[in-house]
Amino acid sequence: MVKEAQMRRPTLDDLDLSLGKRVRLHRLLYEYGPGNGTMLLLPIDHGVEHGPVDFFANPDSLDPEYQLRLAKEGGYSGIVFHIGLAEKYMRDYAGEVPLVLKLNGKTNIPSDAQAFSALDATVEDAVRLGADAVGYTLYVGSPRQDEDFIQLMRVRADCERYGMPLIVWSYPRGEAIEKKGGRDSLYAVDYAARLANELGADVVKLNVPKFDDPRNEESPPPYNTLYKEMDYAKAVRKVIISAGKTLVLFSGGSKISDEDLLEKARICMEQGATGLIFGRNMWQRPLEEALRLTAKIKEIMRSS
Repeated sequence: MVKEAQMRRPTLDDLDLSLGKRVRLHRLLYEYGPGNGTMLLLPIDHGVEHGPVDFFANPDSLDPEYQLRLAKEGGYSGIVFHIGLAEKYMRDYAGEVPLVLKLNGKTNIPSDAQAFSALDATVEDAVRLGADAVGYTLYVGSPRQDEDFIQLMRVRADCERYGMPLIVWSYPRGEAIEKKGGRDSLYAVDYAARLANELGADVVKLNVPKFDDPRNEESPPPYNTLYKEMDYAKAVRKVIISAGKTLVLFSGGSKISDEDLLEKARICMEQGATGLIFGRNMWQRPLEEALRLTAKIKEIMRSS
């Protein structure tokens, strides 16, 4: 049985951080967005990861100015850009919308069997652009994890040198993980949470595990039976506990109904998440609709 743990959401006071990291995380957690130690990020790295297809649902979103306007008017904690968009579009929003610079990425053209996300920017770029954090995608369990670990080590060292918070997108991927329950199994996501903590992430972005997927039976013991004891809240809580003192953000994933998204936000925050990183669920809709939904999500986060 999974033992229920009484664990409050980690705060800046719980973390042994350099002054630079503390200042930047304070801006993201308290000075922008919902505040009260929570974080709501708007990611727009989809043009790299998926290509233009994600913008078809809302043609206005093809222009990054749309997401920047949503981030500013909606009062997000920050926006996530790759370097090209940051350099071309952030100038008019400097000081108004915090930047998280995504440092690596890959297209979805090659197979994920040996997934690896290559660097396309540096921590120095983030400092130059006034970013408050950097993002790094780690493909947990990929056959190329040796390269991934070394690349992350160098990014982490630069983050320490420059006082830049490190947000790790900890994503199970690759042919090995697909043979052990799949990328969204409880086993895979729980491993991803722990690995981010072990490898030095300050913040980790996770998907909620698919605890009710029968593919969990393909996972190693005890996960092949443990998932049967889970509901949504317990699954969320389990991976938050595995992340330890690393602050946890949960991803929105593919677009779902407003009711499901709000319920997801409520459960994640109640179980101890530091925040949410919702992209397509927010900007694949007209601006006024996105702003109304953002306000509801922030209300949930403030009351958590």
